[in-house]
Amino acid sequence: MSTQTTPTPSDTSVAAPEPRGRKGRLPGWAPAATFLAAAVVCLLFEAFTDFNLALAVVYTVVLGTIAVYLLSRSVEGPRQAVDRLVTCLVGSAFAIAMVPLVALVWTVVGRGVTRLDGEFFGSSLVGIVGEGGGAYHAIMGTLIITLLTTLISVPIGLLTAIYLVEYGRGRLKRSITFFVDVMTGIPSIVAGLFAFALFALFFGPGIRLGIMGAVALSVLMIPVVVRSAEEVLKLVPNELREASYALGVPKWRTIVKVVIPTSIAGLGTGVTLAIARVVGETAPLLITLGITNGTNLNPFDSRMATLPVYAFYQLTQPGVPPQFAIDRAWTAALLLIILVMGLNVVARLISRFFAPKTGR
Repeated sequence: MSTQTTPTPSDTSVAAPEPRGRKGRLPGWAPAATFLAAAVVCLLFEAFTDFNLALAVVYTVVLGTIAVYLLSRSVEGPRQAVDRLVTCLVGSAFAIAMVPLVALVWTVVGRGVTRLDGEFFGSSLVGIVGEGGGAYHAIMGTLIITLLTTLISVPIGLLTAIYLVEYGRGRLKRSITFFVDVMTGIPSIVAGLFAFALFALFFGPGIRLGIMGAVALSVLMIPVVVRSAEEVLKLVPNELREASYALGVPKWRTIVKVVIPTSIAGLGTGVTLAIARVVGETAPLLITLGITNGTNLNPFDSRMATLPVYAFYQLTQPGVPPQFAIDRAWTAALLLIILVMGLNVVARLISRFFAPKTGR
C-alpha cells in the first residue's frame, strides 16, 4: 500500500522574480542640496550681472525644480520623478507667496520701531511741526470708530444670517443673498461716498463726523459678518433643532438656547475677522472723517483722526524736514499690522476655547 505525501508549502513556493528596471531612491537630503546648489549658481550668475534678488529667487526655483526632476527621473524612475516635480511646484509656490509677506513685515518693522516710544502713544500732533509728536488721537479715534462699527454691524449681520438660515424662504431669501454678495465685492471708496451722501442730505456737504466713518465701515463689515455667520449656522446639525422641537420648545427659543450656543465659537471668530477686515480701511475714512491734529473723542462732533488716515497724511504731506513725519507714518503702519495680527490671534483663541467639546 503506497502512501502519498502532500507537498509542503515550502516545496511548492516559487521565489518571486525581481522586478525589471528596478530603480533606486534618492536620499532625503538630495532635494534640499539640489536647491542649495541651484541657489549658489544663480547667486554667482547674478553677482556678475546687475544683482536682482527677486530674479535670483525665481531662477533658483526654476533651476532647482528642473534639476530635482531630472535627478529623480534618472535614479527613481518617471513616476516618482513626476511626484517630486509636483511637490517642488507646490513648495515653490508657497515660498514665492511668502516672499512679499516677509518682505512687507520686515520693512514695516524695521522702519516702524524708530518711533515706537512713549511719546508716540501719549501725545498728539498739536503744535508739532518737525520732530516729536505722536498718534494718541489717531489710536483713540481708530478704537472708537471700530467699536461703533462693531455695534452697528454685528447685530444686523447676525440677525440677517439667522433669518437666512432659519426663516428665509423663496424670493426674499434669494434677493437678500444676492445683495449680500454684491455688497461683499463693492469698492471701499463707494462705501465712503454712500455715507458722505447720506449725511450730506441732512447736515450739508461739508459735514465730517466720526459716526459717518462708522457707517461707511459698516457697509463693508455687514456682508462679511452675514456670510461668515451664515456658513457657521449651517454647520449646526438639524438633529439638535429637531430634538428641541420634539420637546415642545418654540423655534425662537431653540435658536437662542441651542443653535447660537452651539455655533458661538464660529460666530465669534467670524466677527473678529470681520473687524480685522475693516480696521485698516483708509478710503472711506478719508471722505467721511478727514484728519485733525487734536484729540477728539466725540464721534458726533467734528472731525476725528484714525491710524490709516494719519499714516496717509504723514506720508503724503510730511512737511519740512520730511523724515520725522515719514517715521511717524511707518510706526502707525506697524501699529495697524500689530492690531490686525492681534485680532487674528484672538479669532484663533475663540475658535479653540469656545468650540463645542465633543469628547469626554
